[in-house]
Amino acid sequence: MGVLLSAGAAGEGLFGLPVILIWVVLLGGMWFFMMRPQKKEQKRVAAMLAALETGDYVLTSSGFYGSVIDITDDTVIVEFGNNKNCRIPMQKSAISRVEKAAGA
Repeated sequence: MGVLLSAGAAGEGLFGLPVILIWVVLLGGMWFFMMRPQKKEQKRVAAMLAALETGDYVLTSSGFYGSVIDITDDTVIVEFGNNKNCRIPMQKSAISRVEKAAGA
C-alpha cells in the first residue's frame, strides 16, 4: 500500500493518460472481437427470415425439417414429413436454417 501512495506522491498518478489509453484500447478490442460478430450474425438471421418464402424447406431450432406452407408477420405454418395433416404454426424465430425451394 505504501508503494502505491509513494508513486502517487511522485507525480505519476494511478490514472495517468497511458493507463486510460490502455483501457480504451482494451475495451475497443473487446467490442470488436466479441460484440461485432454477434451483431453480424443477428443481421444474417434477420435477412434469412426476411427472405423466407412459401415452399422453402426449413430446419427448426428443435431439429425438425419441414416445408413452409403459409407466412404471416411473426408466424409461419410448417408442414412436417409426408403427412399432409401435420401442419404446425410456429414463430419465425424458431427457424434456424432455410433451404430455398428447388424451382426458385
